[in-house]
Amino acid sequence: MKSPQRSSDDLEAGGDAPKSRNHSRRRGRGIFVAVDASIRFKSAMGCEKEIELGSHDQPTAKDVKLSQLEEQPVQVEIELPASYPDEFGIRLEELVSISCDGGLSVLKRFDGVSGLSPLLHTDLDKGICGTHEDIRRRRNKFGSNEYPLKKERNFWMFLGEASRSFTLIVLVLAALASLLLQIKTKTISHEWYDEAGIIVAVILVIFVTAISNYNQSLQFEKLNDEKRNICIEVTRNGRLVEVPIYDVPADGVLVSGYSLQIGEYETMGTNRTVHKDTDIDPILISGSKVEDGIGRMLVTSVGMNTQWRMPMACIPLYTGEETPLQVHLNRVVIAFGLISISVALVVFLIESCLCFMGRTKNTDGSPMFDAGKTTLDEKIDMVIKFIILGVTIIVVAVPEGLPLAVTLNIAYMTRKLLGEKVLVQKLSACEAMGSATTIVCHKTGILTLNQMEVVDVCAGRVRTHNLDTMAAELSPLLISLITEGIALNTNGSVYHPEGQSEPEVFGSATERAILNFGVKLGMNFDEIKSKSTIFRVSPFNSRRKRRGVAVQLHDSQVRVHWKGAAKTILASCQWYMDKDNIAAMDQEKRFYFEKTIDEMSKEGLRCAALAYRKFTDGDIPESNLVLLAIIGIKDSCRPGISRAIQQCRNAGVKVCMVTGDDLLTAKAIAMQCGILRGTLDEPANTAILASEFASMSEADREEIAENIVVMGRSSPDENLLLLEALRKKGHVVAATGKGIRDAPSLRQANISLAMGIGGTAIVKECSDIIILEDNFTSIVKVIQWGRFLYTNAQRFLQFRLTVNASALIICVVVAVHSHEIPLNVAQLLWINLLTFTFGAWALASEPPMDNLMRRPPVRKGEPFITKLMWAKFVAQVSFQVSALLYLNFRGESILKLENKSLDQANKVKNTVIFNCFVFCQVFNEVECRTSYQGNTFSGILKNHLFLGTILLNVILQIIVIECLGIFFYTARLNLKQWLISIGIGFFSQVIGRFPFQAFPYLRNEDHI
Repeated sequence: MKSPQRSSDDLEAGGDAPKSRNHSRRRGRGIFVAVDASIRFKSAMGCEKEIELGSHDQPTAKDVKLSQLEEQPVQVEIELPASYPDEFGIRLEELVSISCDGGLSVLKRFDGVSGLSPLLHTDLDKGICGTHEDIRRRRNKFGSNEYPLKKERNFWMFLGEASRSFTLIVLVLAALASLLLQIKTKTISHEWYDEAGIIVAVILVIFVTAISNYNQSLQFEKLNDEKRNICIEVTRNGRLVEVPIYDVPADGVLVSGYSLQIGEYETMGTNRTVHKDTDIDPILISGSKVEDGIGRMLVTSVGMNTQWRMPMACIPLYTGEETPLQVHLNRVVIAFGLISISVALVVFLIESCLCFMGRTKNTDGSPMFDAGKTTLDEKIDMVIKFIILGVTIIVVAVPEGLPLAVTLNIAYMTRKLLGEKVLVQKLSACEAMGSATTIVCHKTGILTLNQMEVVDVCAGRVRTHNLDTMAAELSPLLISLITEGIALNTNGSVYHPEGQSEPEVFGSATERAILNFGVKLGMNFDEIKSKSTIFRVSPFNSRRKRRGVAVQLHDSQVRVHWKGAAKTILASCQWYMDKDNIAAMDQEKRFYFEKTIDEMSKEGLRCAALAYRKFTDGDIPESNLVLLAIIGIKDSCRPGISRAIQQCRNAGVKVCMVTGDDLLTAKAIAMQCGILRGTLDEPANTAILASEFASMSEADREEIAENIVVMGRSSPDENLLLLEALRKKGHVVAATGKGIRDAPSLRQANISLAMGIGGTAIVKECSDIIILEDNFTSIVKVIQWGRFLYTNAQRFLQFRLTVNASALIICVVVAVHSHEIPLNVAQLLWINLLTFTFGAWALASEPPMDNLMRRPPVRKGEPFITKLMWAKFVAQVSFQVSALLYLNFRGESILKLENKSLDQANKVKNTVIFNCFVFCQVFNEVECRTSYQGNTFSGILKNHLFLGTILLNVILQIIVIECLGIFFYTARLNLKQWLISIGIGFFSQVIGRFPFQAFPYLRNEDHI
């Protein structure tokens, strides 16, 4: 029994001849359509190599010296012994040679595919047995459908990467040089703690960075595994079953096919399409593209024994490529890096000049440099200190964590989207979806459930909605012709399990609906198939909207059966069945049938028609047909689709539905979904026929493209014209795709969305995002998360730049004034760690806000840093710099430290400054988590990760101050000093809210 096709409404060509399991690891989906499209190889061998990764003793191409077979034409002399030593009647090397040069001669020695299948214990109709024992034997005999996998990077590799930071290396070398110099001059004392603190802080930064990057790598590896977790349908033991994509067959031999065109671009290196048939060229190579037609294939080689055995699947699906947002933030990092290097160099030169001119004083008032007394070692130590000061300024000023924040957000977002049944393949597509202005989507399976049912039938002057009683109202002859057409002109199948009364129907949603209609009429699928022979097929495609077969019946009669779009079939009919008689189709009857089709269409039904005629010779005739029946197929809208469409409308995103259905059907479905509202303010030309749109001039198409929300009788060519017009008008377009003919449209769109259920493999290869359950609601989620990614990047940029700018100004001002900095290197590295890693973690954990879908999309060219961001940045930096500089210059009196020694007073004062600065960032982090319009603390108790990160920051800061002062050069603080630190930090958050409250015009900012 033949396995059914996947789809009839999207019966476009577009499959891959399978590339074995390892190629699936490269693209995660490339094999899916090896048995798919309108054209899909149905594995007669049933994926007999339904295979797991084999052990090293499994046979491979090396064992049979396959490389030699590839390098020169094969001249194979095969002696067929009377019996073979194993259960299969063919050796592995003989099977492999069929796919190599000269393979056709090898195949002929086995009497073709009909002689080969018994040797493989494979039924050409029902496939393999498919039991666990059968699969095990075949694995052991024929090898695994996999390639050796490339080893993933481990933690130590990430640790090595993190330790190669130039600034960190300079800091460690400078600290070690200073430490060694103290040992050499025997002046080492408690001051070695400063150098040790630098080294400890650097090690901590390296480990935390490595852990963060390693965790991200694990997240993306899980995503890659999910991409590989795809199943396909194969025939085993006469019924359709799903097997993992890893079990997909590879090279093979054509069993049967009609109009089969194979693109061998990747496999043979030629830019040509090859016609395949069972006599002249039946060899099918893994990696080929099925361009047109249908066929069934007997598998001969898998895995390392196929022609496509280059280990491309070893390439990780996530390659770490930078997204546009990361590129933009890297530019910010470079700009700040240049500024910080310039400032550090100026400070280094100023400090060096002042020191060696004798103007820099020690704490006791004596000059640090005395031309006659200062030794060479002391001079070197001074230079090292100034180098550390300069590098510290660079560390403070460079916002290295900006690209990391985007990566963290992407890792978090892709994991969450996977829960929404969305598989992200191209990371930059998530950013682009946040800016999408138009979604061009197919109707079937996306806006609707793709669960079709025949609910209205017109046949033999009888129109009924009750299919259970229809068989009694029609003549036996008409029922016989209808069921014959349904059973023979289909890619689906009907299977009758033993012990069950209800049959199992396989095929696309449309095929299943029509087959179920035939079953209700009493159709015996197997009997009809067994008593007839199909000898010619005209495959369905989206342009012709019909499919035809020429069959020879058991009584030697030859008939042609057609099935397709109702109006297309009706236009070819000159006759119709009137009960038992064939009657001429006059104008009155044609008008009646056209009216019936329109009535069904206005109810949102997909209309199809069945027709037949007698056949003599030549091509399959398409005219002078006899109309058998008009059927109305219902495909209900998805639950919640109206709300999802309204969300898009509120977000400034237009939804345009393209469908192959009649315009009346399309408009009815669009009304049910909420795409069309039927209001007076709706612009003209909102619904249009694709042919009418295509006939317009380019200028006219661009003019009306923005108004179109429904396009009926649309093919991929017209969809492409619509996308081109929208792109030229400046729209950011997301488009859905299913079949191979949608590939140009997907390439034209800014964001390409493939359907996980209805999509073919070549479409998934072209797509940026796969909607696993074909649900439009998932597309809305992607838009929301894309906007979340953009907004979160803005927030972290504002947060990070506030930290860097404040620290840079404070350090430079104090360094020039006092020739020292209030925040030492270890403290600044600690602040860098808190904001670089923990800050990114905290802000990345924020879920998307509902108000993101109540704002218009960010238009191309809009500034990334908005006016409100600048206002908040200036307010925060001004307050933090003013407050901490005031503490630096007046801290002794404010903190009542006059009675302490100068060293102890400075230590306590600098500790308070350090503590205040950290708490300013903690509260600034809280301020950055929400938009300016909302309550800062709204929903904070629900975000446990954010709360945990903030709490961890505070706890670690307490430990640093109270327990690790020896390394960070801090003093323990009393309760009053802690309260001052927290109070200044909290007041910085109040200042952060000030610009929005003070300047009402900033409230119109929509993108932060």
